[in-house]
Amino acid sequence: MEKLLPFTMNDLAKITNHRSGEIKFGEKMITVPKGTDTISFLKTCEAKYVLLGIPEDIGVRANFGRPGAASAWDSAIKNIANIQHNRFCKGSQIIVLGQVNVCEEMKEVEHLDFNDIDDRSKLSQLVERIDKDVSHIIFNIIKAGKTPIIIGGGHNNSYGNIKGAALAKGKSINAINFDAHSDFRILEGRHSGNGFSYAFEEGFLKKYFVFGLHENYTSKSVLDIIKKTEDRVRYNTYDGIKIRKEKDFSLEMNTALAFVETDCFGIEIDLDAIPNIASSAMTLSGFSVEELRQFISFFAKNKNATYLHICEGAPSLGEDKNNHLIGKLIGYLVTDFIKSNNTIG
Repeated sequence: MEKLLPFTMNDLAKITNHRSGEIKFGEKMITVPKGTDTISFLKTCEAKYVLLGIPEDIGVRANFGRPGAASAWDSAIKNIANIQHNRFCKGSQIIVLGQVNVCEEMKEVEHLDFNDIDDRSKLSQLVERIDKDVSHIIFNIIKAGKTPIIIGGGHNNSYGNIKGAALAKGKSINAINFDAHSDFRILEGRHSGNGFSYAFEEGFLKKYFVFGLHENYTSKSVLDIIKKTEDRVRYNTYDGIKIRKEKDFSLEMNTALAFVETDCFGIEIDLDAIPNIASSAMTLSGFSVEELRQFISFFAKNKNATYLHICEGAPSLGEDKNNHLIGKLIGYLVTDFIKSNNTIG
């Protein structure tokens, strides 16, 4: 996995705030020892969960969004390292693998303009490069029998997650996406708005459920595409559940689970579905943090839950005084997933 920047024990020590009488995740989480073969270590280590960061926002830029999602991994890992290790959740269940090395791609993108047709093509090509790296690393994590928890970057990385998981499982997988947008747009070159449609078109994604679409921001063409493929692609809307109250949140979770649990499935979380969370497509109206946490806990309990992906949060776009809060939220979501998923026999 040459495109992986490993996280070390020294890295963990630097971000862990030690306090007498307390044990933090950073004191118990595991890293791959220097000089050890990463894949062999993953196969033999008892810890079940593998943290992987993707510090990029190239897919967001290619989709006319505001950059900033590259900052989520750094904020999240600092917060996760300082969660209390106790009877409810243990840091020793987690391997901090590191981050996808996107330094070169992020440097190339600095002077590109997404309004320029030629530059947009270059942006898509850079996204494709990252796709290959993400899918390769996810493939190896799942093949080693572990459960990846992917943090940061744009929703373009759903493609690499799905492809890597499908190749590791030897068959197409399903996905449940908690999102204000479908990310099922036309195949016009890779960006953060078409990760699922590319995975679907290429046969890696079998069944797809979008939970909580915002009706104001879903195009007629996308709705038409979904209608044509409704045996494999379904959705509900935030407006139908929370505004008009035509549907019940809990019942809808059960409906969505029944649709995706027939095979291995990925849990995809786009933080732009939550009000006032700094992201490329920030919103004032959406599900609450508590509802998102309930959602993750509910789906993580299923034996076919294959990975968790938390994306689009952009701490660098938030308030200067409180830009740590997105990392703190991601910490809650990661531990909610582990607590529920770890109960599976």
